[in-house]
Amino acid sequence: MRWRGGRRSSNIEDRRGAGATPRLLGGGIGTIVLILVAIYFGVDPTPLIQTMQQAPSASTSGSRPSAEDLKDDPLADMVSVVVADTEDVWTTIFAAQGRRYQEPTLVLFSAATRSACGLGQAAMGPFYCPADQKVYIDLSFYDQMRTRFQAPGDFAQAYVIAHEIGHHVQNLLGISNQVHSMKQRVSEVEGNALSVRLELQADCLAGVWANHADKARNIIEDGDVEEALNAASAIGDDTLQRQSRGTVVPESFTHGTAAQRQRWFRTGLQSGNADACDTFSADRV
Repeated sequence: MRWRGGRRSSNIEDRRGAGATPRLLGGGIGTIVLILVAIYFGVDPTPLIQTMQQAPSASTSGSRPSAEDLKDDPLADMVSVVVADTEDVWTTIFAAQGRRYQEPTLVLFSAATRSACGLGQAAMGPFYCPADQKVYIDLSFYDQMRTRFQAPGDFAQAYVIAHEIGHHVQNLLGISNQVHSMKQRVSEVEGNALSVRLELQADCLAGVWANHADKARNIIEDGDVEEALNAASAIGDDTLQRQSRGTVVPESFTHGTAAQRQRWFRTGLQSGNADACDTFSADRV
């Protein structure tokens, strides 16, 4: 991925080194695995977060690093460029629709931090909190992508950020609130199906970002699309369930299968059109 020549975002908050590692109630590796399976890339992690022990020392604020500050931190530098690319892309798309795009903040943290959605922890993976319009990520997650999930590569890492920004777009458009309201009126299985469509739409919106960013700055190199598709496959519900318990329970899916996540990312990438990401009207997800 050609990212080094890009603009750096000013909407980065660095809380690394300022937090604490909370102990999970009834914790251990098994709890962490359940969290990974249940809410990787989730929209609102509050229900599971509230089962954790609240750590008073977890940070709620951090510094705003400059582009100069990030020069010695290539991974954070890359994340900052990707966030800036999403700002440029979605500002343009929203403006074409007569809307104003509200830029989110991306929070870098280590171990644990507080959000308006509750206590965030590294074991949860990246998440978006609609209550404060911030994306949270412990960059050690990328080590897990490379080792545990066999999904390496900077474009795969960018896909993770773009997916979470996709949730921010859904929040701004009111889609997230509509889905949350609908889930209150249906069964758990039906609610899970709504969650799947929400997550797949965020995958598609990540593809829309990639399309526009590539047209603007020629960021995609050979093998990059395969990196993103591999990452999408690695965190499919069926893949995670098969790895964690050896069986697959489709009724419990909340994010979509590997094939679905790949297909919707590719839909956004090929079309570059957010309207093509209407997973809620699609007969086949």
